[in-house]
Amino acid sequence: MRIFIWRHSKRFSSWSMLDEPHIHKENYLDADVSVLAASKEEALALLAQDNAWNIDELMRIEPEVVELDTPCIVQSHLSFQ
Repeated sequence: MRIFIWRHSKRFSSWSMLDEPHIHKENYLDADVSVLAASKEEALALLAQDNAWNIDELMRIEPEVVELDTPCIVQSHLSFQ
């Protein structure tokens, strides 16, 4: 099993970034989702069941992948305003 982490921020997006992904169906500033699954495809299938995540847009972003067989930092995130 692995943890797949997708993160996207629109905090600094502008008109020059018209092709920027929109990974959640709600309008957001920062979005992230972490899924425990055996494969990226399984993680995306689980997210598709939620019906809140835009799977096609998530596929444009390569997720962080955390292997569960060795000690590691699972996730860290900083946000400064």
